Amino acid sequence: MLKTLIIDDEQKARNVLNHYLNSSVRQEVDIRHAESVKEALKVLESFQPDIVFLDVEMPHQNGFEFLLARKNPPYDIVFTTAFNQYAIQAIRFSALDYLLKPVDPEELQSAIDRHIEKVKEKPKQETQQLYDNLVHNIEKKNIRDFRLAVPSSEGVFFFTLDEILRLEADKNYTAIHLIGKRPFLASKTLKHFDEMLGEFNFIRTHKSHLVNPKYIKQVTHNNQFLLLSDGSRIEISRRKKELVQQYLKLK
Repeated sequence: MLKTLIIDDEQKARNVLNHYLNSSVRQEVDIRHAESVKEALKVLESFQPDIVFLDVEMPHQNGFEFLLARKNPPYDIVFTTAFNQYAIQAIRFSALDYLLKPVDPEELQSAIDRHIEKVKEKPKQETQQLYDNLVHNIEKKNIRDFRLAVPSSEGVFFFTLDEILRLEADKNYTAIHLIGKRPFLASKTLKHFDEMLGEFNFIRTHKSHLVNPKYIKQVTHNNQFLLLSDGSRIEISRRKKELVQQYLKLK
């Protein structure tokens, strides 16, 4: 039995999520509702959920204020939000899970599957670090000041965009090279980081390379390599040459 708590000020949103939990997921569920942070805290006095589906934007106290009220929660949190790019980026940068409204039943099942897998693998202390990082990010006025949380076999690494020199694919992992620090291996594909960092002008020069343009020093005369500030040479694939050239003209 999967115990869930839906926290959302909109009754329609609660009803939709309740319907899909009852009709569309493989697991048997026990569902409780709360329309505010205050009511949710009351429910939690007698109900111990496995997952809390937490609306980001609510009057009086929002979802992030709920986090501040509950340190080291013994349950997993899946954020629910209408399209709010700032909130979504803050959540993604903190390596946490979210669902876009209106909720899609297949995405809901995927979120539950990730929860089940996470319970097996992720220590509670590490999860609290991710929640703390989310609160840190939300307090920032500029997305570029967000701190990126990246889980690895060595624990969670936290750093800003300007600390990233480059990223390199390593099968289903990604080697992240930072300024002034040793590289480490992240348990995500390069495609994952490309989707996240592309809007910050990181350049995919090759199927194996993603580069922070801030640290590009020059392009070799034949346009085959980028030279970075740390002396590394990064290959530019034929398919990416035109894209790299266009970007560097605008830089």
